[in-house]
Amino acid sequence: MATTKNHPRFDWTNFHFNGGPYPLKLMQDIAPDKSIANPIDRYNDGAQEIQRLLQDSIDNNQRFRAYGSSWSLNNIAYQPDRMLYNSRLNLVIDVAAEHVHAASTHNHQNLIFLECGAVVKQIHNALRQRGKSLKTCGASNGQTIAGAISTGVHGSAIDVGSIQDGVVGLSLIIGPSANDRVYIERASVPALSDGFAASIQSRVIRNDDLFNAALVSLGGFGVIHGVVMEVEDIFLLKRYVRNINPHDALELAKTLNFKDSPFKIPGETAADGSGERPYHYKLYINPYRPNDDFVTEIMFKKPYVANYPNPIPEIQSSIYKDLPSFIAWLAAKFKRSIPLLVAGLKSEVFPPVDTDVLGTLGEMFWDTSPQGAAFGSAFAIDIADSEKALAVLTKVIRDFGPIPGILSMRFVSQSTATLGFTRFPHTCVLEVDGVLWTGNRNIISLEEYLIKCIEALKAAGIPFAQHWGKNAAWGFPGLVDYMYGNADDQWKNMRSALLTKQMADLFTNDFLNTVSLSDFRVGAPVELIATSEIPV
Repeated sequence: MATTKNHPRFDWTNFHFNGGPYPLKLMQDIAPDKSIANPIDRYNDGAQEIQRLLQDSIDNNQRFRAYGSSWSLNNIAYQPDRMLYNSRLNLVIDVAAEHVHAASTHNHQNLIFLECGAVVKQIHNALRQRGKSLKTCGASNGQTIAGAISTGVHGSAIDVGSIQDGVVGLSLIIGPSANDRVYIERASVPALSDGFAASIQSRVIRNDDLFNAALVSLGGFGVIHGVVMEVEDIFLLKRYVRNINPHDALELAKTLNFKDSPFKIPGETAADGSGERPYHYKLYINPYRPNDDFVTEIMFKKPYVANYPNPIPEIQSSIYKDLPSFIAWLAAKFKRSIPLLVAGLKSEVFPPVDTDVLGTLGEMFWDTSPQGAAFGSAFAIDIADSEKALAVLTKVIRDFGPIPGILSMRFVSQSTATLGFTRFPHTCVLEVDGVLWTGNRNIISLEEYLIKCIEALKAAGIPFAQHWGKNAAWGFPGLVDYMYGNADDQWKNMRSALLTKQMADLFTNDFLNTVSLSDFRVGAPVELIATSEIPV
């Protein structure tokens, strides 16, 4: 049987050391029973242990929250009563052909069943052994799959959605009873059969609206025990890092029209000389030197071949690997002195660009290690507003700063999740990452800066949403309503129809209270979550 170790009076903090330490009454560390050879049997045994822990929380009148890698840059994972560390629950299970729904268009070889604690790096490695790949991933690889989809981790591909948009089935534990294991998928795009759901001892709900609400659940829909992901054949990415003038960079940001852009990568053009469309496009921008060239990281998708040079040494040493790594490099250069770092940003251009590299998705978005306390904020903007939003946030940094950080832009397709923050048809993710600092009479505080950003974007009439797993002024009045309109009401209705009031309260935490998503809708009709008829 799966076992749990209890650690009372535990101090908890996140991976990036920018919150806490938070006092915790009980940290629980669950470990699977590896003597159980059959993976589905082991999965079910783990579910029984989670349900036992839920019942124990109820008996002790304490709230409960599962967490994995603690990757988020805020307190979204934190619950002061009980927290369950689930990273040891990391099964990767192939989907059998007989478990694909009769009405499904999915190939079973492109479906994988992942337990909640499977880490993105582990998933990359497991899929590579099968000749497969995730469709997209974030800029780093340390998140658990449950944590990544719960917070809407955005991908890195301009024509692919976020990580949660590769999910086709969700296995939830919503209480301690036998009926509280639920397998949810879309009725419009069924994936797996009732027989599969029975094998994991779950009842089935096929309902598009419920599925879309539960995709980015913020931990509020119960314990995500497993997810079914759609994957694809393994591919390679050719990565280039180049200087690009601001005009060309921002024109691409607004249009994603690479075909007609004067900015081209030699060798990545069509026969007529027009530019090919890349898989990934990212910009690095120094807010203190806006007229300097930007730096772009651009990647093109290539067919997989076996004998390519090992890219890891180059990726590991790359300055432009991801924004936190770049900031860590800068901070080390200036001995983590905020005044020196700000002075350096004002006086220096970006360092030389990296060499070209070829590798898989998992190799391109490689390991990230903590380099001291960091902050990160991310605003999702419609690409049509990207240049205007950049000007607004740059002005905030220059008028109210200095801020010890730099900006970047990434581009992804719209998420289908009800509260997916990449909510525009083509979304520009405008990020500001830097070294965590404390405000004083010479420098604005992080909290004040985050409020100024919201105020400035609203004053400019720019619709936006913010990354659920990053720093933001989450208590800003009416913020979630401004970002999502009526979608947050739909999310709360679905949550209230799925959970009992007791369990909704058990899965609530301070973050959900702060963003006004914790209120329970008494009388939410159960018809909201009824199984819909599968279209013929």
